[in-house]
Amino acid sequence: MSRTIEPSARRRDLTLGFVSIAGFWLFYFATVLVRGVTVDRGLDALGMQALSCLFGACVTGLVWLVLRRAAHETMRVQVIAAAIASLPAAAMLATFNIGFFIYQPMGFRTITERGDNGAVLKRSPDGTFEIDRKGQPPVIVRMPSTREIVRQRAPQLIAAEMVSWYFFFAAWASFYIAMSAAAGMRSAERRAARAERNAQAAQLRALRYQVNPHFLFNTLNSLSSLVLSSRPEEAEAMIVNLSSFFRSSLTLDPSADVTLAQEIELQELYLDIEKVRFPRRLKVRIDVPADLRGARVPPLILQPLVENAIKHGVARTAEPVTLRIAAREEDARLILTVENDGAGPRSAEEHGTGVGLANVCERLTARFGAAGECEASALPGGGWRVTLAMPLESDD
Repeated sequence: MSRTIEPSARRRDLTLGFVSIAGFWLFYFATVLVRGVTVDRGLDALGMQALSCLFGACVTGLVWLVLRRAAHETMRVQVIAAAIASLPAAAMLATFNIGFFIYQPMGFRTITERGDNGAVLKRSPDGTFEIDRKGQPPVIVRMPSTREIVRQRAPQLIAAEMVSWYFFFAAWASFYIAMSAAAGMRSAERRAARAERNAQAAQLRALRYQVNPHFLFNTLNSLSSLVLSSRPEEAEAMIVNLSSFFRSSLTLDPSADVTLAQEIELQELYLDIEKVRFPRRLKVRIDVPADLRGARVPPLILQPLVENAIKHGVARTAEPVTLRIAAREEDARLILTVENDGAGPRSAEEHGTGVGLANVCERLTARFGAAGECEASALPGGGWRVTLAMPLESDD
């Protein structure tokens, strides 16, 4: 089955492959350079070593192509693929090194050494040794050259080099698989986090959009009552306030927080609508300290609570009812309360949470998790209170 690779994953694999290959072979070349300076006391074979590293990097690129083809398989399959691919790679590099040593166009220079007794030894690339002693004729000895010896033992030397290079390629492949797996896990975690954020945002939007039709139904029902009661001026004022409320609320991003001051302004618009219905019964009191007005809250989080307070507190009695919205800080948390002092229901079932309280609790959980709390209770002297708790986040 073919697999579609995302462009970002393709770029990540390409970058990781190039950087790891270059890094491994540059490090190896650096060790050769240091050894040539400190141990061998010369850099005669530096050019050959550089070509060997360049060829080795190209062969490692072939191993990388094999690993890329196995990238969608399990880790076990990838390790097996790396172990198998490293074998021909080691054979290719060992063969190149031995073959290049034998057939390289660059000739070895003649090496001259002088002994303590004044004798001079000259070693020629063709295997000729010439010994000059003062006052004596030179002694010339012809032996097989290094190239001839290497050519005769090429199979054994290639096999010996393969062992060393095999572990080099296996080490690179293990590093690449580990880094690729780590990068893949980080990418998967980012995708999961992004999907979770998107799901949470979608849930918040769905919960938020439950509020608008519910609110609109109640408002239109009240508007109908005003029209049937021949109260056109009050109906007109309600329509104007309703228009202002929706113009303000619909411009908000359901998944983005607003300041507490903005949330209070929206509730004041809504309460202006309800004051048209209950001009004598509805009293409003808002207690929000100035230093908390910049706190961030989910948009329209208070709307269902205020609406329930009107429906179950004000609408059910002929006596004046005070609706209070308050905010305070407690242990680095923002505490919001909505309460009314009307007769109200005696239990949560009578209060009829419906879309209201249940919606608010679900939104707090979706937005803040366990840090968001929602509690409703009847007041001892009559009325109802809902308390919301959430982390205190501010624009400051």
